Amino acid sequence: MTDDTVSRVWTLARRPTGTPDPDCFELETRAVPTPGAGEALVRTRYLSVDPYMRGRMRAGESYAEPWDVGAPLRGGVVGEVVEPNGTGFAAGELVVGNLTWADYTAAPAHELNRVAVGDLPASTALGVLGMPGRTAYFGTREVADPRPGDTMVVSAAAGAVGSVVGQLASMAGARVVGTAGSEEKVEWLSELGFDAAVNYRTADDYDAALADVAPDGVDVYFDNVGGALTDAVFEHLNTDARVAVCGQIALYNADDRPTGPRKLRKLIETRARVEGFLVSDFAPRFEAATADLRRWVTNGDLSYRETVTDGLDRAPEAFLGLFEGENVGKQVVRVS
Repeated sequence: MTDDTVSRVWTLARRPTGTPDPDCFELETRAVPTPGAGEALVRTRYLSVDPYMRGRMRAGESYAEPWDVGAPLRGGVVGEVVEPNGTGFAAGELVVGNLTWADYTAAPAHELNRVAVGDLPASTALGVLGMPGRTAYFGTREVADPRPGDTMVVSAAAGAVGSVVGQLASMAGARVVGTAGSEEKVEWLSELGFDAAVNYRTADDYDAALADVAPDGVDVYFDNVGGALTDAVFEHLNTDARVAVCGQIALYNADDRPTGPRKLRKLIETRARVEGFLVSDFAPRFEAATADLRRWVTNGDLSYRETVTDGLDRAPEAFLGLFEGENVGKQVVRVS
């Protein structure tokens, strides 16, 4: 149990070179913040760690604002309102927002939303009913656009985003192939209704493996990884294929961007469309997406898993594990 007069806070100790390590993080002890006018004091219950945060450790420009060295790290948090301070929230109410990796955060009301998960665990507000779920929802339905009879490949398919993408594509009538990094994950994809899966860690030849599971080519590709796997998928794209670029985790720790095979010629041959997207593009429609996702989970039409790491002190460990493929489904840290 933590002392309610102090707050442990993770800060960025230094910018990583290549793959981050525990020395990039520093756990400090500070006084519990005093909320100012229009701010609520929130005690962290669950903290999200996500691959995109690797980009925030860099000094250069990215679609997410970089973390400053010495400053608290930030991410998705489900927390309990301790002091509402006139914000319109009630003491004890659960809220979700982009808050600090800390026991307590003082946050303005406009950065907080009530947790709306129904009877589901509060942690789902960071996963299947949160940013990853909404990313899958809009990335599948608006960008990838799988159709009945399509063959769709989903990379990192056992992750928080990919596992939902595959199920939504199945709902749309597509034949869905996933790639994942362990036999446990491949088995889970089968349970989710994926039609086939490839363990990329044991596949000696990505091209041959894809030819085996997608003999008629690939109509839709949902790309979460980039790198050599994506290079291989491009060789199997069919005419008028759609590629939704969501993440490039295979490249996030590269100091120098590797020069891989150049695949743009394939787009000429196939007239394929490649589109990157950010879930924030769809912010005005988040509430409707969450309502659909919640209904599907409640009805049993959509399944999810969470990998839960206990303790704020283990947050960096949980984050670094993302790059080793240690999580199945959504990785969250249970703080209190």
